[in-house]
Amino acid sequence: MRVLDEEGNQLGVLATPEALRQAQERGLDLVEIAPTSAPPVCKYLDYGKFKYEAQKKEQDARKRQKVADLKELRCTPKIGDADLQTKIRQAHKFLSGGDRVKFSVKFRGREMTHPEIGRAILDRVVKGLADVAQLERPSLLEGRFLSIQLVALPRQKGQTAPAPGTDEPAVPALEGE
Repeated sequence: MRVLDEEGNQLGVLATPEALRQAQERGLDLVEIAPTSAPPVCKYLDYGKFKYEAQKKEQDARKRQKVADLKELRCTPKIGDADLQTKIRQAHKFLSGGDRVKFSVKFRGREMTHPEIGRAILDRVVKGLADVAQLERPSLLEGRFLSIQLVALPRQKGQTAPAPGTDEPAVPALEGE
């Protein structure tokens, strides 16, 4: 087997008993790091310390990752224009924060006979959020709810999201922001 020391320097090809003896003399473990290569590659290292550092790296990576939540906004077919604009601004805020948005229209009573009104509302939502979101799932009637799912557009490096309620395109971010 090919053996590497604790700094990563090659010690050459050694027999297994000889490599184990040298590892014990150094007070380290002999760990196989590339079993499929010919000959297999092993390294002298403190296995407990190695496992501890790997666990710390994994915890650090988990801490930094952002889990995209699904936020739901509901309205009825009789929603007013100003209220719908408020819902669109709220959805814009959620999307710029990295969350996915489910927008639902709830039908009550006889409103179920006119699902085209709900589709028109959802079309207005999609048009209002076209600069920051794309449709992840088209309109779907689930019981008394007609809903869509939106996901934020991937931003290019150096781009910031426009302010909610403005028609300005995204502008490049300044250095140092």
